[in-house]
Amino acid sequence: MFDADGRGRKARTMIAVLEDHFGRALVDLDLVNVGTSTGIIDHVLARHLRRVVGIDIDELGVEHAKRNFSAANLEFRVGDAMNMPFDDASFDVAICSQVYEHVPDARVMFEEIHRVLRPGGVCYFAASNRLMINEPHYNLPFLALLPRPLADLYLRLTGRGTHYYEKHLTYWGLLRLVHRFRRVDYTERTVCEPERFHTAYMIRPGTTRARIAAWVVRNALWASPGYIWVLEKSARGER
Repeated sequence: MFDADGRGRKARTMIAVLEDHFGRALVDLDLVNVGTSTGIIDHVLARHLRRVVGIDIDELGVEHAKRNFSAANLEFRVGDAMNMPFDDASFDVAICSQVYEHVPDARVMFEEIHRVLRPGGVCYFAASNRLMINEPHYNLPFLALLPRPLADLYLRLTGRGTHYYEKHLTYWGLLRLVHRFRRVDYTERTVCEPERFHTAYMIRPGTTRARIAAWVVRNALWASPGYIWVLEKSARGER
């Protein structure tokens, strides 16, 4: 939450993907970051967009953001991703990065994202796949694959917690989750064009790991540990 370098790198990837998608700079667009945390990413985004609003249910995180980051076009609010305090069609861009698994009902959150986006607006969606070897929140192998009772027991036996609250989905579950949007998949490009999308920090180019990752996203996308999608709301603006 407080890793300024790591979160700054994620923000640069967001900007690169969004600028590539729109084919231009983002200076006339309004953005909401759903799950702002401590505000580091929003602070970087605000340099590139007309307006940035960060929202999070974590009151302490939002207070940290307010204390440490200030700009005329930057705002932080405490709020629920499943019931956002914004009017319909308030934003051109939404960010939903590594958030869906933490929300009690991700379907409701995406209905809200769809609602607050303007017609033709987009959501930058970065998501982990349930079919992952290592669960990043607890650094435990195969945790996300286990049924909930076994996952809870696994956490207790390893001393990492008492309940596994994260709700990861498979590739096919994620497709169903975002079915109201037109999906533009940037996963392969962010893996195979690290210089363009500032992703070398995730997989170092030229390594065996990079070659394996490239093969997976080109030939077995369902097995990729994560995805980066741009989700487009219809320009006709149907609810």
